[in-house]
Amino acid sequence: MTTTAGTSSASHHLSPAFPGRAPWGTASKLRAWQQGAMEKYIQEQPRDFLAVATPGAGKTTFALTLASWLLHHHVVQQVTVVAPTEHLKKQWAEAAARIGIKLDPEYSAGPLGREYHGVAVTYAGVGVRPMLHRNRVEQRKTLVILDEIHHAGDSKSWGEACLEAFEPATRRLALTGTPFRSDTNPIPFVTYEEGNDGIRRSAADYTYGYGNALADNVVRPVIFLSYSGNMRWRTKAGDEVAARLGEPMTKDAISQAWRTALDPRGEWMPAVLRAADQRLTEVRKAIPDAGALVIASDQDSARAYAKLIREITGSKATLVLSDDAGASERIDEFSANTDRWMVAVRMVSEGVDVPRLAVGVYATTISTPLFFAQAVGRFVRSRRRGETASVFLPTVPDLLSFANEMERERDHVLDKPKKEGEEDPYAESEKEMEEANKEQDEDTGEQDMLPFEALESDAVFDRVMYNGAEFGMQAHPGSEEEQDYLGIPGLLEPDQVQLLLQKRQARQIAHSRKKPDEEADLLEVPAERRPVVSHKEMMELRRQLNTMVGAYVHQSGKPHGVIHTELRRVCGGPPAAEATAGQLRQRIAKVQEWATRMK
Repeated sequence: MTTTAGTSSASHHLSPAFPGRAPWGTASKLRAWQQGAMEKYIQEQPRDFLAVATPGAGKTTFALTLASWLLHHHVVQQVTVVAPTEHLKKQWAEAAARIGIKLDPEYSAGPLGREYHGVAVTYAGVGVRPMLHRNRVEQRKTLVILDEIHHAGDSKSWGEACLEAFEPATRRLALTGTPFRSDTNPIPFVTYEEGNDGIRRSAADYTYGYGNALADNVVRPVIFLSYSGNMRWRTKAGDEVAARLGEPMTKDAISQAWRTALDPRGEWMPAVLRAADQRLTEVRKAIPDAGALVIASDQDSARAYAKLIREITGSKATLVLSDDAGASERIDEFSANTDRWMVAVRMVSEGVDVPRLAVGVYATTISTPLFFAQAVGRFVRSRRRGETASVFLPTVPDLLSFANEMERERDHVLDKPKKEGEEDPYAESEKEMEEANKEQDEDTGEQDMLPFEALESDAVFDRVMYNGAEFGMQAHPGSEEEQDYLGIPGLLEPDQVQLLLQKRQARQIAHSRKKPDEEADLLEVPAERRPVVSHKEMMELRRQLNTMVGAYVHQSGKPHGVIHTELRRVCGGPPAAEATAGQLRQRIAKVQEWATRMK
């Protein structure tokens, strides 16, 4: 990202809270990057200014401090804040009121009350009546704050409405924590500079990335815990498919395995929610009010996850559905209380400030880097030194890639040329972005058209990712190895996290080597000591077992998952995908025995 000289020098040489005074007359303390951005703005006095700061760094404080300075020095006479959602619009008004700037979050038309310094509106609201807002900024000198400005490119009409409404504004301050889009829609009032490769990229006036914020203890370090497992589903054609999450497969198969994992009727989600709740218990020893959030794909799944949490923990989860009139109030209530769990559909993926959130479960199939960055941003807001965040993920290649690139800053690329005959790597995201940023979750009928039916799933603890490195080997839920990683203290310095993860990994490797093969799960036994059976033979045994179980389902009336669980209980051993050839043959014989008895 393009940054002028001196942009990051302040963040490297000053403490996060420098200076310990209120030079702009609004905040008791400004962080180093806020101070640096203020000084740069006041020195240059630009009409347009793009500030990119990682989620949780304090973009709102910076913007309102600058607004106060511009009002005080009569550079502007009023303020308009444009936010992505109704909830954020109200949050802006509340934050502004705390430093003496009164914004009307309910403004719709007509003259503004004399007690107000301006209005807080949504991009959708501007899209409906751009001329209303243009008239306001033409009548009085106006600062327009465009929060999460990448949303102005969500649709052509929104971008055009913002241009029409705010082209006459005296000053425009654009803010974002994720200055890139997965499509090539230009973002209004953002400067694009052409590089040596002929591609135009967004140019920020001030950048404060996650890496710098982490070094300054402004945000929490994030520990990602990924879970794989065996998935089985039925395609539209009626074929049964079995695959292991995280193994190489086609894009369609990855998508279907991922959806199977997130199905609340399988074993994967309950196992991951239990692990996340254990992690939350550990974190709450150091952070008593720490909360956890499940980000769900749709309302039905959200309700089902809330029910699972109630069964696992004995406590009710706060359920937030974006078309519910009380959603905003419920988020505020959860932020203020000490309840353990919240389940939400999309709307808390961006900008919603619940600083006590420290544990997350990414239970949605949205796979754009923008949405992922926004979602993880909900957990990184640091309140005191040493707090850590933990995010649980399915082992899906895209998500693991995003997790490993947390500290890499991105620009919005406007031109994405492709070579002749080459597939465009960016082409898949536009539709997904539209879905990710919907405020309402209408029943589109999409769920009725899914090309598969989830049959069963189980979970395997896969690995831990931290600071671009990976730790741990696969282990079953409830095992000592998994507990080792879930039990990492919730209050640690970043370098202590790294050191502890290295020790946990060394201990896990040593422990698995000491186990006799007959006592170890197959995934703990080194490859050279596993029984020599060809991959083709193993696939045939698994297929034979699934066929026998399928036949017994119709005979007994019991679900697939119940029968597989009972076979494991009676015969012992791990899930079918990790079982030895002998264990699979034993289960085949057992289900044949059951079927014979019923005849």
